[in-house]
Amino acid sequence: MSKRRLLLLAVIALAVAAFFLSGADEAFTLANLQAEQARFQAWLAADPLTVVGGFFVLYVIMAALSLPGATLMTVLGGALFGLGWGLVIISFASTLGATLAALIARTLARGPLERRFATQLERINAGIRREGAFYLFTLRLIPLFPFFVINLVLGLTRMRLWTFYWVSQLGMLPGTAVFVNAGRELGELQTLSGILSPGLIGSFALIGVFPWLARAGVAIAKRRHLAARFGRPRHFDHDIVVIGGGSAGLVASYIAAAVKAKVALVERDRMGGDCLNTGCVPSKALIRAARLAQEVREAPRYGVHTTAPAIDFPAVMAHVKRAIREVEPHDSRERYEALGVEVVAGNAHLDDPWRVRVSGPGGERVLTTRHVIIASGARPRVPDLPGLEAVETLTSDNLWQLETLPERLVVLGGGSIGCELGQSFARLGSRVSLVEMGGQLLPREDAEVAEVLQQRLDAEGVAVWLDTRALRVEAGAADDGADVLVVEARDEKGERQERRVPFDRLLVVVGRQASIDGLGLEALGVETRSDGTLAVDEALQSVLPNVWACGDVAGPFQLTHASAHQAWHATVNALFGEFKRFRVSYRALPAVTYTEPEVARVGLSEREARSRGVAFEVTRYPLAELDRAIAEGLTEGFVKVLTVPGKDRILGAAVVGHGAGELLAEFTLAMTHGIGLNKLLGTVHSYPTWSEAAKASAGVWKNAHKPERLLGWLSRYFAWRRGEGNASREATQRRSAVRH
Repeated sequence: MSKRRLLLLAVIALAVAAFFLSGADEAFTLANLQAEQARFQAWLAADPLTVVGGFFVLYVIMAALSLPGATLMTVLGGALFGLGWGLVIISFASTLGATLAALIARTLARGPLERRFATQLERINAGIRREGAFYLFTLRLIPLFPFFVINLVLGLTRMRLWTFYWVSQLGMLPGTAVFVNAGRELGELQTLSGILSPGLIGSFALIGVFPWLARAGVAIAKRRHLAARFGRPRHFDHDIVVIGGGSAGLVASYIAAAVKAKVALVERDRMGGDCLNTGCVPSKALIRAARLAQEVREAPRYGVHTTAPAIDFPAVMAHVKRAIREVEPHDSRERYEALGVEVVAGNAHLDDPWRVRVSGPGGERVLTTRHVIIASGARPRVPDLPGLEAVETLTSDNLWQLETLPERLVVLGGGSIGCELGQSFARLGSRVSLVEMGGQLLPREDAEVAEVLQQRLDAEGVAVWLDTRALRVEAGAADDGADVLVVEARDEKGERQERRVPFDRLLVVVGRQASIDGLGLEALGVETRSDGTLAVDEALQSVLPNVWACGDVAGPFQLTHASAHQAWHATVNALFGEFKRFRVSYRALPAVTYTEPEVARVGLSEREARSRGVAFEVTRYPLAELDRAIAEGLTEGFVKVLTVPGKDRILGAAVVGHGAGELLAEFTLAMTHGIGLNKLLGTVHSYPTWSEAAKASAGVWKNAHKPERLLGWLSRYFAWRRGEGNASREATQRRSAVRH
């Protein structure tokens, strides 16, 4: 750090320390300021220049150093100087102080942060260059963050200080006027009855409603700003154009049509998206076939003896394709057109926020719309692995075109998809090696959850390579001419060494990336996050007020039901956001991995709770104690519930075992509607069922929180009712009589 920065930092530290050590922070309370008002007024009358100048300098220093008390100083300024002069003095003082705070942050931290986070800050600076003044103005007008935070953060960007100054001056002026006026009203208060004066009540009411008025004003300003940039059409063909006919796009179109909005759905490939064609439906059909094969192998443990299953892989894939065909009508063009949706085939491109150009088999047309919902989904992410281009790589997209069962299959990626497909192919007869870079399977789950699944995969012959990094692919490098994946793994001594894993086919499932290519979003200023998903707020709105996103393209959870959940919010917010907006909540969003045993979770895991600093208690119930599990010989796994310490409110639940995804639904319902474990315990469950595990888990929690003192008193009460107290006294009397 340079000497100039060190000196500046020392001066700031001394000033802040002096502020707090002198007790100035305690002096800036409303009670103290009101008590000293008469003295201030007398001083102002005697020496106005000194009072005004001193007040101005003090306000600038407090704002520049981000010290507390600025709001009360604003109110005091109104009481001292009135609305006119108070507004002038405080407006210029607050803006000058804010600019100095930005300059201090820029001097001390911008250089080091730009070197460390060059890529991230460049995206921010690009947005600042594009519309930084308008963005800062909206932040000033509607303080989503405290003003001192805005000062410090914007100081780290490349925004010109002059731009920062004049935009802040304009943006803070309305809010400053509201608080100065409230101070003026307080300054004129003579008696307690004056609290009920219309002027004072109106001033404080204005403080409450100002954010709402400002929000409405900003919304109007954004629309006008957008119209000035792109040229808003005078009329529209549609209320909503949805881009993408997958899970999110279908739900969005359905909801819009249900409320009689005019909606167009643009899909460039197949209706139903990944879920129908390459994801949920085919994978579950494959999992069912593989599970049936495993059940045949395990039949002797139930006394049922049969020959080993013979796998007809083409027939298995025919079953998968048949499942897709049977579900297909639910997502078909014909169904949605019957619902009132205009389905347009082709590639969509946003010419501007209101015009969607579609290029398809029927030529090119432009759809004008009030709102656009982007639901373009995601595609498999393929890593930049040397030699990968030399082999024919399988992904979750093209896997379903396989015609022969791979003898040796390497699965790169130990997440949900990798575990599901890896186990399924192993059960169908492939020799499977599962390579995961992390220290456990299912990285989002707790270690004990992943451990149960790993033990099952080990038992079924899947070679699980944890803490293993793929280095390169060598085509035809095996002794038998097969391809080889070269990895770096730990040996028995814990040392990292290169290992060679031969394969006939390589399945890459290391995640998915948002599909936004060709949509024209970058030219319109719609930004992406570091993971490639579109940057939207909690209402799923992008930086453009009429462009929304939902589903895999928006993240953070790339799940079909998460897409549907988001689609409802995006559609309702787009159509009715002027009246009411709904923020997306993921607090009770369930997720299931369809391996055997299944892994299901809703809410917080232990790992997430610790990382967020959330206090919790853990209740565990092993499925080995459940009568239904014992009867079926499926005792593997457990139920784990996280609750608020000392209370039955559920923070999260994880289930590992047979049918975990179905069992999780009761906990998801409980979390969604605020039902605690006590009410689950008081709910009658059929016997014997798997759902009893939820009630049993609640029973374990209740037993750990039983009222010991009350139970002690009850023990004495029942002993008294049994007459044990009288019997004891009689025995004592007999012993006494014998002694005498």
